[in-house]
Amino acid sequence: MGMRKRSKPAKASSRLIVGDCLEELKALADGSVDMVFADPPYNLQLDGELLRPNNTRVDGVDNDWDKFSGFAAYDAFTRDWLGECRRVLKPEGSLWVIGSYHNIFRVGTVLQDLGYWILNDVIWRKTNPMPNFRGRRFTNAHETLIWAAHNADTRYTFNYEAMKALNEDIQMRSDWLFPICSGAERLKNANGKKAHPTQKPEALLQRIILAATNPGDIVLDPFFGTGTTGAAAKRLGRGWVGIERNEAYAAIARERIATTEPLDRECLDVSRGKRGAPRVPFGTLVELGILAPGAKLYDSRAKHAAKVRADGTIACAGEQGSIHKIGAHIQGAQACNGWTFWHYETGGELKPIDALRDEARVQLGIAHS
Repeated sequence: MGMRKRSKPAKASSRLIVGDCLEELKALADGSVDMVFADPPYNLQLDGELLRPNNTRVDGVDNDWDKFSGFAAYDAFTRDWLGECRRVLKPEGSLWVIGSYHNIFRVGTVLQDLGYWILNDVIWRKTNPMPNFRGRRFTNAHETLIWAAHNADTRYTFNYEAMKALNEDIQMRSDWLFPICSGAERLKNANGKKAHPTQKPEALLQRIILAATNPGDIVLDPFFGTGTTGAAAKRLGRGWVGIERNEAYAAIARERIATTEPLDRECLDVSRGKRGAPRVPFGTLVELGILAPGAKLYDSRAKHAAKVRADGTIACAGEQGSIHKIGAHIQGAQACNGWTFWHYETGGELKPIDALRDEARVQLGIAHS
């Protein structure tokens, strides 16, 4: 028996653009990306050198790209790039932005002003944070991520079951524990120094991409740096667009991503629960003959019986309507999930009609693996 050929992930377009993020964002097409991850300048407002107790210098962020003339300038810059990101984001897309206490509250205000809909703030708690050398504040041991949908009505992607599986079948919380980027993962320049002062751990990006995208989706990073987003996206079978104005960072990113191997396609499909399965209306069960007109449905205790009608409604207690409307009516409730409330009889047992949707999906050729 020959060796089975390994399948390849779905191909998605990817590119690195060298240039100013605002100018290059304007050149991207409307609604062309599925997710944005942004690690913008934090505007740390450092005043002089930061020294350890032994008077050695802390290698912090003192680059020109992190310096602004004041809050007004930073807010204007934030409004500009977030506005362009919202334009290029698909209506069903979402955006993640990371920051510290220096900038994240200002970013959050601008997000809401522009019409984004905030879904979560996620705390990245660092297992190995830099200590507070002056001893005048608490050790700053976390950064904050804001996850926001394009607007309040967005049907955004959230791979809930995948995140739950990743967390040993416990619902994923909004506090995440990761070490800061160090060791072999920390990229170095020709002088052996950190190639980029704010390189994020790839594990962080992998979780974000797994949570909010599907294989083949396009992820945009307007502050690409040394390419962590691109490397994680490539490994997970997503396309990416990176914008970086510093050619030295871009060169490192190109080399890094070129050596990143994508996972086999069979490893890329994310776990999905009922909410991720293709939708099947109740009337389809009737049309396919899975439930015939005249069939009886019951609540779990068989206190109420309803009759299935040819038009996909049910009749019970002198009323007719959808499985949800009639379920709510007989309970005197505002709402009801008819799929779990109503049951059908099989083999002397009552089972929820929700189980019949899988049979319908098979017949329709939309079975979900």
